[in-house]
Amino acid sequence: MPAHITGHIASADWKEVPAGPAETTPRLARACVTNTFSGGIEADRTVCEYTIVYGTEKTGGFTGMELLAGRLAGREGSFVVEQRGTFAADGTVQCTFEVVPGTGTGELAGLSGTGAFTYTPGESPFPYTFDYDLG
Repeated sequence: MPAHITGHIASADWKEVPAGPAETTPRLARACVTNTFSGGIEADRTVCEYTIVYGTEKTGGFTGMELLAGRLAGREGSFVVEQRGTFAADGTVQCTFEVVPGTGTGELAGLSGTGAFTYTPGESPFPYTFDYDLG
């Protein structure tokens, strides 16, 4: 049975650039993001790369890969999660993520798991949940 943990994410940096024509919709963008995880996952200054699609000026979806290095429930190592989500006109973000198989290192080797977060504008840090197994 997977372990269940919770915590918070604080966004530290967001750098977004257009990927193609910036004045059309739908349009694509790329973002390089730095986050800090606290709680069950302790990871400072993660590295995250997103590809974003804007269906309208304020709505769309995204996929991304995030490298987390630090501790998970007291065990040290690193792992990568693949993220997929959407954002609404009011700025609310819904995201699910899954550990990329084979990316766990150190005491996190063999890690698998899935998680989710919802970001509401103005909420910082915002909560996440994560269910995992260390095989």
